[in-house]
Amino acid sequence: MGKALRWCLVLTCLLVPLAGDGLEMNLKNYCESWRMNVELHNIREFQVVPEECTEYIGKYVTSTQYKVDSQRVTEECLVYLSTSCNLKKDGFDAWIFDIDDTLLSTLPYYEDNLYGSSMVNTNKLFRFYCYFDLLCLFMIIVNNDEFFDNRGRKLSVTSLEEWMKKGNAPALDHSLKLYNELKSRGVQILLVTSRKEHLRSATIDNLVKVGYYGWTKIIFRDPANELVSVKKYKSDVRKKIINDGYRIWGILGDQYSSIEGIPSPERAFKLPNPIYYVA
Repeated sequence: MGKALRWCLVLTCLLVPLAGDGLEMNLKNYCESWRMNVELHNIREFQVVPEECTEYIGKYVTSTQYKVDSQRVTEECLVYLSTSCNLKKDGFDAWIFDIDDTLLSTLPYYEDNLYGSSMVNTNKLFRFYCYFDLLCLFMIIVNNDEFFDNRGRKLSVTSLEEWMKKGNAPALDHSLKLYNELKSRGVQILLVTSRKEHLRSATIDNLVKVGYYGWTKIIFRDPANELVSVKKYKSDVRKKIINDGYRIWGILGDQYSSIEGIPSPERAFKLPNPIYYVA
C-alpha cells in the first residue's frame, strides 16, 4: 500500500471524534499527549518514537520550548540548592549527574536515524480509533493488520556506541552552567553513566572537549553489572557512594531509571527526553 494512502487512513482515524465524550483529536494533539505522558511516566518501556510523531518530536527537541523546559529544570536545581541544602563544605556534599542527554546530547545521532521511528507500537491505539471509522476498519480486516506494521529503523546499541566512540556529542548548555555553578559552591560532582567501561576514554575526552572537567568520580558500567537493569545498577552505585560517606543532595538525569530507586537522594530532577526509554 502506498505511503500517501497509509497516511491518509491514519489521519482519517485520528480526526474522528472519540466515542462517548465528543473529544476531537488531531495528529498534533495525539503526539503532544504522547510526549507529555512519556514525561509523566505514564508511558513506559517504549522502544521507539511512533512513526507518525517523528516530525513532531524532532521539532520539539530542537525547539526553543525544549531549551526553556531544560533551563527551568536546572534553575529549579539551583533554587533547591540555595534554599534547602545545608552544605557542610567538608568535601562530602555531592551531586550526581547522568551523562547521556543530561550533560552530553545524543540528539545528533537520533536526528540522523529518524529517532528509530516505527508504527508498530501504536497499532492498538489506531485499531481503537479505526473501529469508529469504516474505511480504517475495512483495511484492518482486508490486510489482517499488515497495514499497521510498516516499521521504521529500530536502532541498535552497537550503532549508538560507534557514534559515542567518535566523541562528538555536544554539551547541553544549561546542564553545563549548573555543573559549573555546583563546582563553584564546593559540591562534589559524581558522574554515573550506563555507558560501558570500554567507552571510558572516548567519553572523558568528549566531556573535557565541551567544557566538563573537575569531577570527583566518574563511574561506568562494567561487565559484572551489564545484565542487571539500569535502575538497579544506579541504585547500587548510590549505595556505595553513601557508604563512602557522601551526602547526595541531588540527582539530575533524563531517565526515571537514573533518579528512582533506593537509596534515594534528597531530591531528584528530570530533564525532558521523549526520544527513548531506559528501564
